[in-house]
Amino acid sequence: MTNGRETGATTKRKIVLPFHKFALGLGAFTFFITTIIVRIGAQDAGVMVTPSGVDENELHTGWHIVMPWNTIYIMDKTVWVYTCANSTKEGAKPDADAIWAPTKDGIKMGFDVSVSWRIVPTEASWIYANISENDGGTSGRYYWLEENVIRPKLKSAMALTVSNFSPIEAYSTKRQEIQDRIIARMREEVKGYKLIIEQVDMREVFYNPEYEQAINAKKLAEQEVLRLVEVTKQKEEQLKQSSIDKDIAIQQAEGEAKSLQIKGTSIAQNPKIIDLEWINKWDGKLPTYMMGDGKGVIMNLNNK
Repeated sequence: MTNGRETGATTKRKIVLPFHKFALGLGAFTFFITTIIVRIGAQDAGVMVTPSGVDENELHTGWHIVMPWNTIYIMDKTVWVYTCANSTKEGAKPDADAIWAPTKDGIKMGFDVSVSWRIVPTEASWIYANISENDGGTSGRYYWLEENVIRPKLKSAMALTVSNFSPIEAYSTKRQEIQDRIIARMREEVKGYKLIIEQVDMREVFYNPEYEQAINAKKLAEQEVLRLVEVTKQKEEQLKQSSIDKDIAIQQAEGEAKSLQIKGTSIAQNPKIIDLEWINKWDGKLPTYMMGDGKGVIMNLNNK
């Protein structure tokens, strides 16, 4: 009986112990799998650092198996926007930070500018290995790039480009051309830092206060000159019209005088003309009274 119970107990221990080992093994395997599988998001690029250094091959969107002795650092490959603005708290700096650049006339103009940029995803490993992580955080390299690459390159491109245009061209007529040239120049200059310039937007252009006052004074003077010219034109038109009216009146008077002269001459030459005109003007009615031929005879011709 005892041997039977011992045999049963022995058999039971043989069944339980392998199950514990299986569970422990499965847990260890699962933990191992979770430590070597890495997911890279759609907006990221993965940089793998091995015991021998930074791997040149980035990990892109999806699931990847990475050995536990390697470390993965996530790099943002989305578009960043760096803004320089004259208004406080509008740009990357808390204070007024517009970019001032001289025109070909030597007049300095201010520009509110935004630069849209991103890293080259296939160069994320190079950026991780060569660019300082300025603030020690995950975005440190990006802030370093903005302050040490984007900003100085933008200021340089603005100065070199705007210097080829007049203030009026920079303010309005050639604004798009200036913007396109700056984009082309910056794209070329940031290639060495493995960056892509998506867009440069010149959002606002303005003069310095002294020059703007001078422009406004000039505009007011020009407007006054135009007003005086218009008044002069109106007066000239009035004088011209008065002269025309005078000529018309003179011609009419001369015509009437000549007509009277001709009529007088005709009457003098032929007195019967008076009778003819009287007949022409007669309405066909006899007068009520008619004087005689100077002898005081009055005849009543009214027939009732």
